[in-house]
Formats: sequence, structure tokens, C-alpha cells
Amino acid sequence: MILIGGNMTLHAENENRVIRISTDETDLIYCTNSNGRLYQAYFGEKLLHEADITALSSDEKGGADSGAGQKGWDIYLPAGSGDYFEPALGITHSDGNRSTVLTFASVDTKSLDGNATETIIRLQDGQYPLEVALHYVAYKKENIIKTWTEIKHQEKKPIHLTEYASSILYLEHPAYYLTEFSGDWAKEMQMSTQPLQPGKKVLETKLGTRAAMFMYPFFELGLGQPAHEHQGEVLLGTIGWTGNYRFTFEVDNMHHLRVISGINPYASRYELPAGETFATPEFIFTRSDEGTGKASRHFHAWARHYQLKDGKGDRMTLLNNWENTGFQFDEQKLSGLMQEAKHLGVDMFLLDDGWFGNKYPRNNDRAGLGDWQVMENKLPHGIPFLVKEAEKAGVKFGIWIEPEMVNPKSELAEKHPDWIIKLPNRETYYYRNQLVLDLSNPEVQDFVFGVVDGLLTDNPGIAYFKWDCNSPITNVYSPYLKDKQEQLYVDYVRGLYKVLDRIQAKYPHIPMMLCSGGGGRCDYEALKYFTEFWASDNTDPVERLYIQWGFSQFFPSKAMCAHVTSWNRRTSVKFRVDVAMMCKLGFDIGLDGLSADERTFCQEAVTTYNRLKPVILDGDLYRLVSPYEGEHTAVMHVDEAQSKALLYTYNIYPRFGEALYPIHFQGLNPNKQYKIEEINLMPGTKSAFQGNGQTYSGDYLMKVGLRLFTTETTSSHLFELTAL
Repeated sequence: MILIGGNMTLHAENENRVIRISTDETDLIYCTNSNGRLYQAYFGEKLLHEADITALSSDEKGGADSGAGQKGWDIYLPAGSGDYFEPALGITHSDGNRSTVLTFASVDTKSLDGNATETIIRLQDGQYPLEVALHYVAYKKENIIKTWTEIKHQEKKPIHLTEYASSILYLEHPAYYLTEFSGDWAKEMQMSTQPLQPGKKVLETKLGTRAAMFMYPFFELGLGQPAHEHQGEVLLGTIGWTGNYRFTFEVDNMHHLRVISGINPYASRYELPAGETFATPEFIFTRSDEGTGKASRHFHAWARHYQLKDGKGDRMTLLNNWENTGFQFDEQKLSGLMQEAKHLGVDMFLLDDGWFGNKYPRNNDRAGLGDWQVMENKLPHGIPFLVKEAEKAGVKFGIWIEPEMVNPKSELAEKHPDWIIKLPNRETYYYRNQLVLDLSNPEVQDFVFGVVDGLLTDNPGIAYFKWDCNSPITNVYSPYLKDKQEQLYVDYVRGLYKVLDRIQAKYPHIPMMLCSGGGGRCDYEALKYFTEFWASDNTDPVERLYIQWGFSQFFPSKAMCAHVTSWNRRTSVKFRVDVAMMCKLGFDIGLDGLSADERTFCQEAVTTYNRLKPVILDGDLYRLVSPYEGEHTAVMHVDEAQSKALLYTYNIYPRFGEALYPIHFQGLNPNKQYKIEEINLMPGTKSAFQGNGQTYSGDYLMKVGLRLFTTETTSSHLFELTAL
């Protein structure tokens, strides 16, 4: 037996091979069989002894065809290979044959750094010049594995891909419980759980651009029991693809579960010429034996260190003008808001939609989109004047763009109708009065890149972009692709990445917010280019508690933008600020609508936020009490040294006479003493917490806890913990 990868020892007893992909907590192990095929033999908690892996390699599990004597399940199941269930790969060869059989060819393992290791497994078809390379990168400390597939061939004519998953994983447990994330505009990332029964459950989108509008590209699996925050075995997975995706969960006749993840092949049969490589997106996953809380912290740490743009860097607080002005603003009004930004103490003023278009002025959402020239009658001195006004106010200047979209009422639509995704022979359907530009077309890619490049070339003082995408792909027809229409969904996303690669190469340090009518884009491939994303247009702080709870399952706090607005005026400004402070803080509210005490509170909150940024943005997140389980919720951030923590408690709509239970802290050092102080208090008020200013051991706070919830409706309390 030869053991390859994951710090394994090599032996040469026979021709069988074992490939081990490991983190500090997880093993994913593949074995070859006498038929030359490669099978998943194990996926679970890391094995400690080589002898156990030796035993594992000789253990015949039996798959769909147990008579074959296989040692597990096919690593990348192709159609036509003898399995009766959903395949990961479907190919129509150039001679019309739709079957593929993949056997093991080779494996390479290399260290990417002291923590990450890449394993590349190559499979081949003995009857066709076809190679499939499976890539795995294991991040030891973060307990994350990401995997993707590359397909290439040397057949005389093109082959056609009908299925091209990124990954297939197999699980063997008595029960499986799927937590999915769904929603709509202003109701993003709602969580629901159901048991998986025999047959298939599919999570997917077919929207093309605003892909996460209804269903989100994440899932949680509870293994043996529903996924729980603090205990039990769970698997969390997501796909890095800013377009149509599909997760297929299939429970087979032996009650095994296969999880297939990748691009949604709906209307996307892809022609692959000889010599070219088709690369799938990254499927990223982690498992935990201590519930979803620990698994989330795996994702957060990995994102900050490896995936999120400027993941270790700072984030700017800001004041946005949209809720203040909508489309109705001028230079004087914007200059006044810049002064308000300075008064608040935030880092930046962000100009939102409505600043462009001359022949068709952008005074509403029905015109001007695509014409990225400054509106002369609204802003006669252009963007340079606004940048200078921001500099005079002592804040940075950021700006909104939506460069992938076009209004039919625009100069761009008049000059380049062939750049627009639009059916040539049917009535056009408009979503939000706009259409999508055809990013499969290199000329359109140049144009979209030029929107950013032109603004930064003329205005190098621009410090930030908010990149919006408000429409899914409708009227699905590409003038550019002609007879290859089925490639549009894939080639659009690849065209977007080409644009973003160019921006990244020329302007590597420009921060950008990923927005899509709220949280309609929120995948980890896009976040290689964006420092943060807009979670929802719904800034009602009560609703945000649920939305942010959902997104925090996969994203660190520094990736999520949260703004203080006038949504839900029944809640206090303090409550709204406290909710937004859990994430990357911003404001979209006019100071003239606040009382003197509220303005002072906001200023002091910004100062406090800046002081505690290292804890909030880079600390470990612990979700203590779920809003889904009652009328209270609590979370906390703890820094790496366990010397500073911040606890957020929210009383949503408590019932009369409701029993209030202690909050049990997490993530503290049990042997340290912590002083606890309530912060973010309104001017002239004092904390009602009787233990305010007292000291407790970490052990006491985690095991005994403190009674910090109240029966006061929509109220909030923030507590700072300092190790002595």
C-alpha cells in the first residue's frame, strides 16, 4: 500500500493507493480498488494512527453495486459508469457516446504555505483521451477544505459537458437534517431545517446574476440530529460562484447521502474544444463535532486569512446619502452631508445612485443607467469637486456604480443594442426597468472595466466603490454567442471575473462593497475582489438580527455591512446603532432628524466602535442565544488573546412575565478574571446592571452566566469585558 499526502509514510506493499487530505481536525480519504477506480473510503474526524488507515483501505463498504467489491463511493461519479444515482460528471463524447469511466492516473501534493496543502488527483478514461483533475486545498488550522475540478480532452472534435460538478461527498449516518437559507428582497437569509428522506432535495438558482435573491449558496447538514449551535456533528458548505449554482442531496437505497455541488447545468450544456480546460468553481466546506458555532468560526478565520479581499485589513465607517436624499440632491446638499459625516466621526462619505446621465438624466430608476458621465445640471463641477469637498470636510469619498446593467432609455442602449442580453424576436421583459449587459462579449468587458478605470483615472481621490447589480438575467439571449446560447450563464460569470481581475491588477487596494438589490450576491469567489457585501436593503434592526444571524453562519463580521437608518422608527437610535455595530458599521441617516442626545450618542458610538474594531472585525464570533428560539438574542466577539470581549444582548418582543435565563458566555479563558462594563449608553444614563464594573472569572461567566436579558421591548445592551 502507498499512502500519499497529509504527512503520510510511503510503503510499497502492493499497487493500492490511499490518498489522505487532512486538516488538524478532519480526514478525507480516498482508496483505489483492483478495477483502478478511486473511491471515498472515509470522511470524518481525523484519524490518529496509520494502522487505522491501513485497515480502512482494506475495508469494503459496498456502494450502489455492492457486488463490485468497492471500498467506498466513486470520487467523481461520471454518468454511464454503472452507478444508478445522480452523477457528478456528464459528457457527450465527440462520437456521441454518453458514458465515461474514470480510473486513477496520478496524484501530486504540494505545500502552499506552512498551513495549506494542495492535492491534485488526476483521473483518466481508458477509452477516450479525457483527463479530469480534482484539486483539494486543505487548511489545517482553519479546518477548511476547498475543492474544484478541471476537465480537458484531446478528442478530434469538441465534447459537450452536461454535468460538471465541483465536488461529490458521501456521508453515512442514521439521519440527515438540512438547514437551508432562503428569502427575497428585504427578507434575506432566512433559515429553515428539514430531514432528508430517500430521494433528492435540490437547492439551486437560475437567475444568472442576482443569483442569491431567493435561495442562498450555503447549506448546513446536521448528521444524526438537526444542526445545533453548540454540539453535534455538522457539515457546512458553500460554492464560490457568482451565478447559477446547484446543490443536490440524494439519499440512496442504502440510506447513504451524496452531496453534489457546483454550477447549475440548467440551460448550460457546454461545448469544450480539444486542448481547452473547463474549470469548475470552488466548493468550500468544513465539518465540526461541536456544532455550527465552531464550524462558522472555521469559515470566518479562513476567510480573513485566505479568501476575503484585504481580509486582515481595516474597514472604513461611512455615511451614505441614499436614505437622506434618494435621487434628489445637488452639490450643496452633498457638501452638507460630508460635514455631517465629519461630525459623526466616520471615515467616508458614500454617494449613491443618481449622479450620472445627461441626455437621459438619472433622476429615477427608469433612465440613464449605462451612461456614466456626471449629470451636469445636478453636479456642474463634477466628481473632482465632490472629492475636494470631502477632503475639505476631512473624510474620504466613495461612489455607487452598477456597471453590468443598462436602462433601455440610455445613450448606451441606443449606441450598442448588440451589447444587451435581449431576445431578438419576443416582447422584452424588464426587471426594475433595466436589462443586463452581455459580459460574455469582450467589448462589453472592456466597457465595464472602463467605468471603474475612467472614474479612477480622472479622480484618483475616489477611495471606495459600491458595486450594485439589481436585476437577474432576463430575456436570455446573447447576440455575441450566436449559436452557443447554452454557454451564456457560464460565460457571463467568467466575463465578470475577467473584469474584476483587471480591476484587481490595476487597483489592488481599492475597497469595494458587493451589492445586489440587498444581499443578492454573497459568494466567496466574488469576495476575492470585494472587501465586504451589503447584506440587505432592509435595515429595520429587528429584521437585521435575523439576517445577520443567518449570514454569520458563513461570513466574518468584517465582511457584512450594516447601516443605521430610519427604518422602524419605533426602535430607538441606540437599538439601531447597537445592531449595526455587530458588523462593518455605517450610517444612512440625517443628523438633523436626531435629537442632541442622539447625535452625541452616535458620535460616541463611532468612537467606541473604532476603539473596539480589532475585537469586532477580527475577533471570534460566538452566537449565544438564537432569535429563532425566543424573543431575545445574544452574540459576542472575543479577541484572539482572550483579553477583550464584547457582548451584545437584545430584547426583541418579550412576553409579559416571561422567564429570563442567564446568558452563558463562550470563548473566554476560564482562568482569567474579567471586568464587565456596560457601554453605548445614552448621554446622562447609567447602567441598570447591578454587576456593572464587577469582576468575574471566565469560568464563572461560561458556566454560571449572568442575567442580562430584560422584559423591555426592542431594547439592547452592550457589555465590554476586559481581562485583568
